[in-house]
Amino acid sequence: MLESIKKMNKITTKWNIELYNEKHSFVYDYGQNLVELLDPKKNERILDLGCGSGQLTFIINELAKETIGIDKSPEMITDAKLKFKNIEFQVCDAENFRFNEKFDSIFSNATLHWVKNYKNAIKCMFENLKSDGKIILEFGGKGNVQTIVNQLRNSLSKRGYSEQSELELWYFPSIGEYSTELESAGFRVLLAEHYNRPTELADEESGIKDWISMFAESFFKDISSNHIEEIKNEVQEKVKEKCLINGKWFADYKRIRIVAIKE
Repeated sequence: MLESIKKMNKITTKWNIELYNEKHSFVYDYGQNLVELLDPKKNERILDLGCGSGQLTFIINELAKETIGIDKSPEMITDAKLKFKNIEFQVCDAENFRFNEKFDSIFSNATLHWVKNYKNAIKCMFENLKSDGKIILEFGGKGNVQTIVNQLRNSLSKRGYSEQSELELWYFPSIGEYSTELESAGFRVLLAEHYNRPTELADEESGIKDWISMFAESFFKDISSNHIEEIKNEVQEKVKEKCLINGKWFADYKRIRIVAIKE
C-alpha cells in the first residue's frame, strides 16, 4: 500500500493548454498586480519561474532589460514560444535549474505550490540570484482549495479509491514555515502575508468540475471514465453551499505572497 501511494505521489501533471487559456486565465490575470510589486527596471535581468504560457513573462519583458521564462511543462513552453517569439523560454524544473548569468530578480506566480521539493527550489532561487537580488513569489498557502479538495478526497474514498484519495499533489505551507525555510537558505524576508482570495471560475454551470479537470485530474489515475464524471458531479454538488455565490462558482483560494532579498 505504501509503495502504491509513493507511485501515485510521483504523478506528473500534463496541462490542457486550451482549457487553461479558455477558462483559467485568472491564473495570470491575478498575477498582474504581483508584477507591480516586482517593479521591473530597464537595466534588470529577470527570471519568471513557472511562467506557464508566458502572459506575465511578456508584461515583465516589456519593462525589463531581459526576461527568461521557465516551466516544467513542455506544453506550456511550446504555447509560450508560439505566442511570444522574441522571449526566451525553456523547459526547466523549479527543483533543479542553473543559469550561468545570475538574475536581478526571480518572479513566480501560482507555481511553487506544485513544487514539493521546496528546499531544492529555494536553493536554486538563491544560487541563481545576484547579491541583493530579490524574489517576488505568490502561490497557494495553508488551507488553499481545502473545501474542494477535501470533498474530492471523500468522494474518491467512499468509492474505494483509497490510493487516489491520499494523493499529495501540492505543497501549501504557512507563511511561518516558508519564511523559515527562506531564512535558513540565506534570504532576508521583507514581506510575508497569507490571505483569502476567493476566485471566480469562468463557467457558471460547471465551474468546479472544470477546475478539477484543469488542476486535479491526477487524482483520477486508473479510474473509469463513468466514475470520473460521477465524482466530479458529486464534488460540485456537495460544495455548492460554500462555493456557489450569487449564481457564480468560486474556488476557495488562500494565497501566500513573499518578497525576500539575497544577502
